[in-house]
Amino acid sequence: MASGPGAATLKKCLEVLRDSRNDSEQLAALLLVTKTVRAGELDSKTRRQIFDAIGFTFPNRLLSSRQTPAGCPEHTFRALGLTLLACFCTDPELAGHSQILNKIPTFSDVLVAPCNPDSTSMVDDAYQCLTAVLATPRGPRELVTKGAVSALCQAYVNGGYGSDRALTLLLGLLAVAEVKCWQRDAPHLVAVLSKLSKEFVEAEDTTKFELCELLPRLIPLSPPLAEVSQGSECLQQLYKGLANILGSKLSQSQRDPALKLTASLVQACGSEWIPAGSTGSKFLALLVNLACVEVRLTLEEPDPLELEGKKEVVTACYVLIEMGIQECLKEDESLLDEAQRMQLMRIMEEAFGAVVFYLRQVKEEELQDPFIFASVRILGAWMAEETSSLKQEICELLPFLVHYARKLFKESGPTENPPQTAGLLSSDSSILAQDALRFLLPGFCHLTAEDRARDILISEGAPALLCDYFLHQWEVLTSQSKSLTPLTSTEMSLQTLCGIFLNLVVTAPDLIRQEETFSSLMGTLLKSLPFLLPQDHLVLAANIATLGLMMARILSSSAVLQKTGSAKEFFRAAIGFLSQAHTAQADPGSHGLALAVSPAYMSAWDDIRELWFLGMQALASCVPLFSWLPQAILQAQWLEELSELLTHVTAASVDFELIAAFQGVLVELARASEPCREVMLSHHGEEWANLYGMAALEQCLSKQ
Repeated sequence: MASGPGAATLKKCLEVLRDSRNDSEQLAALLLVTKTVRAGELDSKTRRQIFDAIGFTFPNRLLSSRQTPAGCPEHTFRALGLTLLACFCTDPELAGHSQILNKIPTFSDVLVAPCNPDSTSMVDDAYQCLTAVLATPRGPRELVTKGAVSALCQAYVNGGYGSDRALTLLLGLLAVAEVKCWQRDAPHLVAVLSKLSKEFVEAEDTTKFELCELLPRLIPLSPPLAEVSQGSECLQQLYKGLANILGSKLSQSQRDPALKLTASLVQACGSEWIPAGSTGSKFLALLVNLACVEVRLTLEEPDPLELEGKKEVVTACYVLIEMGIQECLKEDESLLDEAQRMQLMRIMEEAFGAVVFYLRQVKEEELQDPFIFASVRILGAWMAEETSSLKQEICELLPFLVHYARKLFKESGPTENPPQTAGLLSSDSSILAQDALRFLLPGFCHLTAEDRARDILISEGAPALLCDYFLHQWEVLTSQSKSLTPLTSTEMSLQTLCGIFLNLVVTAPDLIRQEETFSSLMGTLLKSLPFLLPQDHLVLAANIATLGLMMARILSSSAVLQKTGSAKEFFRAAIGFLSQAHTAQADPGSHGLALAVSPAYMSAWDDIRELWFLGMQALASCVPLFSWLPQAILQAQWLEELSELLTHVTAASVDFELIAAFQGVLVELARASEPCREVMLSHHGEEWANLYGMAALEQCLSKQ
């Protein structure tokens, strides 16, 4: 208990509060206790003794009382109750008690009520209670659901007593529950952002740069600010403030916070907050220029101590450079003109040269550093889009990239993909670092089409790693949802992996034949296509169907493809995918029927057209390799449907490439299977073969 002359008095007061039934005695004792509490003279043991003496019942009665002692302000009892609760909240165990959590609306009411000079202690106590609640395990969720966010926002916007504490508490809550806060209280949070944005534009002193540090914590990744009422106005103010700062001569300590704020806006809103026209295009070019210069200065001659302090701002620069890549590659509605694009591509190439140089110096013990992940990720973005520059340097870096990706994938034991909203500036780098491969896949897809890069990737064991990654991503996809919607980063990764494997199938068939891991991949493909096809995800289905057919040509003698149920199911699904791509529809020009892409395929046709033709070629090659395949095609009744289609549409509506694709499959079927040949003949096969100029098929059908 507190030492000194008040200790005995306090002890006596606690006995009165615990044992007396006289209201006057209890009130006198309570006034003494709260006076001691407010003086801050109590240790934790004494505060606990106060709680043990009076519990929550006494403060609850005080908070709900409508009486006022003679000559005292009307809120006296409420103030006493809050003081006691603030005292209790210094004990973390009590701060998380349901009796405290249930008072969150009461604390919030105090913050938004008009504050008189004699009620400031109530505001202080309410903030103390809410701050203590935030630090408890259940606290953030309870604060959000019980309305504390809107109260804190109003308290800050109103600018009354303690409003700075409201902002501090609000930022603490956003740090641990940003998504829930914005989902529930977006209008109130935007009001706070609006006030700060106006201050940011108007400030002419160091406040401007202090706000650069603070504002990123209030910019949500979701929902998009431009879609929230008043959000667009905030973005306009932030643009004005940043254009003013970055267009001036700055010291490093001033420029770095401005770059970080800019990166937060880009990560949340892309380039949409930058106005169109020459002013906006110059600003965007300036941002990318500044970011590239910062990256080169930091990474070309990295000093370990200096680099450690610069990692955060360089990561922000990566965000700006990624925006630069996207703007340079936009076909429509880019903020940049052609000259600006060419200039920025040259400047970014120099920056990426510095990134490559830096990554080549990385030591094994540094691989868990989130900054390495950020550097690999941004390099992956460059490799995905720009395939002609830095080719030599990137090839030399490939062994490191494969090793890094393998280490993170194997050691992190990822269970699922990071959320779509997670980005380079995310504080949760451990989640992101598990999936470094995802950002390298598009670049690897380009590189596996080139001889030297492909040889390096193969020698470093990348194919086996990518097969393992495919199997893992497939498990993630199938566990996410039975409906497989919407399109996820997992699905995109699987599509890109199929592209990589298709490159290997075409350029390195011996690798497919010899590496045992591709047999495992084949087994997964066999099972996955039937699962996908009833769904609305044609692009992934087209990738898997085509890859599976191409690999089946090479692995036809492997155990996984020998008359197994899964192999037959796969081919049945592949036949369904290929056979249902075209239909007959009215031709306005001829009043007849024309061959057209089926409505179900139309929206995805640009993405799957080449895969469909490649799949038709691969199916034709598989017909002589699998004796049961012609029978499967007969059971699907594809020959009858195709004959019907080609008989009824106008010949002019079927282009040469399509005719060649149909003929390739039909010729192999006629050669391999007499029943197939007979079906074609019985459906006027010779006539339409002649009509469409299918000479090879006509020859097969005419043989007795």
